[in-house]
Amino acid sequence: MNYQTVATGACERIEEAASQFCVKGEPSECSRYGNGHINDTFLLCTVDDRERNHRYILQRMNTHVFQNPKGLMQNITGVTGYLREQILKTGGDAERETLTLIKTGAGEDYYVDSLGYWWRMYLFITDATGYDAVEREEDFYQSAKAFGHFQRLLNRYPVELLTETIPDFHHTPKRFGAFCEAVEKDVCGRAKGAVREIAFVMDRKEELSVLTDKLGSGEIPYRVTHNDTKLNNVLIDDRSGQAVCVIDLDTVMPGTALFDFGDSIRFGANTAAEDEKNLEKVSLSLPLFEAYTRGFIEGCAGSLTDEEVRLLPWGAKLMTMECGMRFLTDYLEGDKYFRIHRPEHNLDRARTQFALAADMERKWDEMMRLAEKKYI
Repeated sequence: MNYQTVATGACERIEEAASQFCVKGEPSECSRYGNGHINDTFLLCTVDDRERNHRYILQRMNTHVFQNPKGLMQNITGVTGYLREQILKTGGDAERETLTLIKTGAGEDYYVDSLGYWWRMYLFITDATGYDAVEREEDFYQSAKAFGHFQRLLNRYPVELLTETIPDFHHTPKRFGAFCEAVEKDVCGRAKGAVREIAFVMDRKEELSVLTDKLGSGEIPYRVTHNDTKLNNVLIDDRSGQAVCVIDLDTVMPGTALFDFGDSIRFGANTAAEDEKNLEKVSLSLPLFEAYTRGFIEGCAGSLTDEEVRLLPWGAKLMTMECGMRFLTDYLEGDKYFRIHRPEHNLDRARTQFALAADMERKWDEMMRLAEKKYI
């Protein structure tokens, strides 16, 4: 097999893993694919006996981040199988509109190699692209429709079947607790340089449990949530410009649809980069907020409750606050979790998130009005 941009020492492991999955033809080429930071992802090309080419995504799963890989794969198997059924009922193309797991010769959806690494394989979805940043409002709208449609299709999926792949991932009060502990211990002596940012969080501590309290009381329902709703986790058809498929299902877990909505707004409707140092550039784009809100509600097609719709702005604000707390916590603890590229990188990231949250507060009435606008 021809290996491109693959470290020499990894070739043997890749070849071992690739040989276990039931692909069409013989492997001809393998190269690194995408720019993900968690799993190791490769594009595997094969050629069959009629000289037809086939492509697959081969991934080595990160079991340091995802410490229950079997539960994670059970989540993905169950959700993609259910999505396939729903798509076929409406005459859709299940091999294009959801991820298709390739089984091993032993009939499993994953393979554990001789060194204990976990691998999986998907059918490659052709003629579709995931974009890393919002360049066109239409693409952001399409991603919203896709994530809303994802919610609607899984509306009746039993959430009790799902494993929490990262426990308490979006439990904002627990994130606040970890933040407070980091402030109190101040192991790196950095708290004195983040006084304003710490005060910003403390001034809003009473708000941080809004969504978890409503989940706990049953005022809003637990749903199947994606939990990583960045634009690049939606593939957009190269020809039509329509959203095709939601990908990267590692963090599919029980939660609220407001987490998914809010994280998209935090990431995609910010007028500045996530680590912008000039905070004057940071603001919430109301046109992008409206475009995403419209797309998400249309995609959900009536499956959201009135209370969920009313709380959409809270999802945006609390996911922004939560992310800012995580960046600041990591800064105070010595930059152990998020990869940094300069001193105070995590502090800059936290400041950007808090500046965005502050701008949301200034635009709150308009956000509420746009959320409750009748889009369908």
